[in-house]
Amino acid sequence: MKRILTIFFLVTSTFFMTSCQKTSDQDVIRVAEVTRSVFYAPFYTAIAANFFAEENIDISLTTTWGGDKTMTTLLSNGADVALVGSETTIYVKNQSPIDPAINFAALTQTDGTFLVARHAQKPFSWDHLKNSTFLGQRKGGMPQMVGEYVLKQHDIDPYTDLTLLQHIDFSNIASAYASGTGDYVQLFEPQATLFEQEGLGTIVASFGEESGFVPYTSFIAKQSRLNKHHDLYVRFTRALYQGQKFVQQEEATTIAQLIAPFFDDTPTDVLARAITRYKQQDSYAETPVITEDAWQRLLNIMDKAGELPEDAPFMQLVEEAIAKESLN
Repeated sequence: MKRILTIFFLVTSTFFMTSCQKTSDQDVIRVAEVTRSVFYAPFYTAIAANFFAEENIDISLTTTWGGDKTMTTLLSNGADVALVGSETTIYVKNQSPIDPAINFAALTQTDGTFLVARHAQKPFSWDHLKNSTFLGQRKGGMPQMVGEYVLKQHDIDPYTDLTLLQHIDFSNIASAYASGTGDYVQLFEPQATLFEQEGLGTIVASFGEESGFVPYTSFIAKQSRLNKHHDLYVRFTRALYQGQKFVQQEEATTIAQLIAPFFDDTPTDVLARAITRYKQQDSYAETPVITEDAWQRLLNIMDKAGELPEDAPFMQLVEEAIAKESLN
């Protein structure tokens, strides 16, 4: 992520697209999502339930697979909105950009990963991880930083008390564990549930429950776009809020059936179990408003991981007005 601006300047010389286009009577908003995940269920719900259409918005969704690529796409005007971890805006700020990336709406408010062991452990103790091989996530990304934060909370030094593997790409972590790499792995849903069903592992702990509320995944846009298209981003966020309320109020099976087209290879019952887990631990933000307390916890987690390049004041990187206006 720290190399984003270098990539950005190379990309912008050859790649430019006009943002916030209009198609017939609808405004097209191009969204670049960091991955496809049931963790983002409220957003997919808002699309599937036509909440964006009701705001005269047509969502053009692209999965860009990785924080670096997602933020580069946003900065090079290849997307109007990035759905990615809030920590990316801090890395961009550290490069002193002319047009900073700003968080304007919350989607998830906890870590979304689970600790999966090869065998059931009753009772489970975090001490079991000592002297083990832990297949973690990419260094500098929120999953890994939260993972390290939680381990340290349980008096485990991730660099001396266990063997931490961070060399495997995000998209290959699950397959690496399935093939025998590591004693423990940090996985998102629905992969964690699929592993349980296939007998490849057992969920023994939740990093989201252990770490508390943070602006984990947010909708992000360039400051200039938020200024120029304020009303459009309010409409976008209002539609998102309708999706958030739907997920809070409806049963997991109903939500799973609605968003199933976004997950062709995942059975609906697996989606429902994953949604239930996320709802039970309050992973889905109830509103799009990002709070300053949660932001400060994010900075604390990054600082403890040695990844906070400089202070990142809430007021500089979070636009509150759009989310608050969308609630009305």
